[in-house]
Amino acid sequence: MRTSKKMPKFSDEDRERGFWSRNDSTDYLDYSRARKALFPNLKPSTKTISIRLPEGLLVRLKLAANKRDIPYQSLLKIYLSEMLDRESSNTNRTVSRVRKPASQSKTKG
Repeated sequence: MRTSKKMPKFSDEDRERGFWSRNDSTDYLDYSRARKALFPNLKPSTKTISIRLPEGLLVRLKLAANKRDIPYQSLLKIYLSEMLDRESSNTNRTVSRVRKPASQSKTKG
């Protein structure tokens, strides 16, 4: 554990912002004693997007959402999140192969 400098008191946010822009927080805080913070009531920020889906896929999505009694947009977010989580865990377990660009794989003759 390292000795930390005494944390200064700030009269306003502008002074605090200026201080941290010039100083390293590791000189003032012992991060080895930090704990993970949970904020269960925070809602993640969302961004509106436009996506084109084949009509048949949209109908199937709406039917599946209706069976679960949730909006189809919510079900789509659930599906996307689950697939990305699954892909991420699969990527962490296996070594992915990276293909060389076509320009590098051509042999000179």
